[in-house]
Amino acid sequence: MAKVCQITGRKRMKGNNVAHSKLRTKRDFSLNLKSKRFWSEEEQRFITLKVSCKGMRIIEKNGLAATLKDAQNKGYINLV
Repeated sequence: MAKVCQITGRKRMKGNNVAHSKLRTKRDFSLNLKSKRFWSEEEQRFITLKVSCKGMRIIEKNGLAATLKDAQNKGYINLV
């Protein structure tokens, strides 16, 4: 699976390592992704998501059902 947060849609970014001599080489800024199980009260089951820490905070703030619905409308996740 790709390194993409299923809630926020964030991906890894490309950038430069800048040395003291201002020499630039390419590097990746990867996300802090975690595979986490969330309990869904509506479906009475666990849902496993690959989320960033920011995505976990969004789920905690808005609730799992509302966040999943929003992520599905944006096309970040495809739940059956």
